[in-house]
Amino acid sequence: MIYLDNAATSYPKPKNVIQTMSSVMEKICANPGRSGHNMSIASGSIVSSTRGMIAKLINAPAPENIVFTQNCTEALNLAIKGSLRPGMHVVTTLIEHNSVLRVLKTLEQRGFIRLTVVAPDPNGLVDPEAVMAAVNKRTKLIVMTHASNVLGTVQPIEKVGAYTRNKDIAFLVDAAQSIGILPIDVQRYGIDMLAAPGHKALYGPQGTGFLYISPRLTLNTLKEGGTGTSSQSLYQPMEIPERYESGTLNTPGIAGLFCGVRYVMKNQKRLMEHERELIKYAISSLSKIEGVKLYGSLDTSKKVGVLSFNAGNYQSGQVADHLNEAGIAVRAGLHCAPGVHDFFGTMEQGMVRISVGSFNTVSDIDLLVSSVRNFVG
Repeated sequence: MIYLDNAATSYPKPKNVIQTMSSVMEKICANPGRSGHNMSIASGSIVSSTRGMIAKLINAPAPENIVFTQNCTEALNLAIKGSLRPGMHVVTTLIEHNSVLRVLKTLEQRGFIRLTVVAPDPNGLVDPEAVMAAVNKRTKLIVMTHASNVLGTVQPIEKVGAYTRNKDIAFLVDAAQSIGILPIDVQRYGIDMLAAPGHKALYGPQGTGFLYISPRLTLNTLKEGGTGTSSQSLYQPMEIPERYESGTLNTPGIAGLFCGVRYVMKNQKRLMEHERELIKYAISSLSKIEGVKLYGSLDTSKKVGVLSFNAGNYQSGQVADHLNEAGIAVRAGLHCAPGVHDFFGTMEQGMVRISVGSFNTVSDIDLLVSSVRNFVG
């Protein structure tokens, strides 16, 4: 199988990720931080080391500003629900994933918040000036994706972060498609919260993710329970990161994430260049096929390794089924981002999305293009 669905979950994983997770399950798998025995201490060391490595990756002020979550969706829910109060106004964009839009629209529907949604340009790029123009005196949160999961277009988060830096407005970035590929410096970019999954371009396992929380913020908790600290109190502790990490952490997954992050940190520039070269080649090759329409910016310097297209009037699912029969895995449909499809008029047809990773090759793209050409021909 030629795997071109890395924007959903990267595959394959580096061998060390799998080997380390297996070793932890066999030898170390105890609750981190819950008792003083050697296995618990070893588990705690894994969690601490991974927290520190992620902090280094994004230049967080301290490791304790990294909170482990089950995935990016949980991180976004914690960030949004934890930072908002009744009557606040939020600004976001039309190209967001449902992990952002459904949360915000639900809060709006309940009358809890006011919401403004900013549309992109035809390339899928959101104008930072339009985001700033949507701010009013009640605005307390701006939420933006760093890179669209449908179009791959990289958004100008640095300009928005510079705007919010000295204001009483929190800036939340969804880094689901950018973490591990694009360099991210939360302090330099003025990011107050950064949500990310472990299972995409960080090459960790599913069931892992994190939320960076700036020292200037204290969030309401999304859940309460045992933290292994302040057990005499019936109330959630204020200390971070334990305040936001109730329940047993996914120690084997976090161990795998450590190896994935280490792999990325050793190879990040090469990984970014590799993905952009493959997408550039895919754009050039697919655009030569009559009837194929490409969406979003085609400037690969402003894209991550994601490209969406349609073939004539065929439903995107039909194209994906044909490719699957040819041994090529892609993603079709609306990609949990209905705003993008509403904007481009593809709510009925959907789009076919390819997303490349570290282990894809030019020959993978050649076979994709050949299969698409056979389908429309």
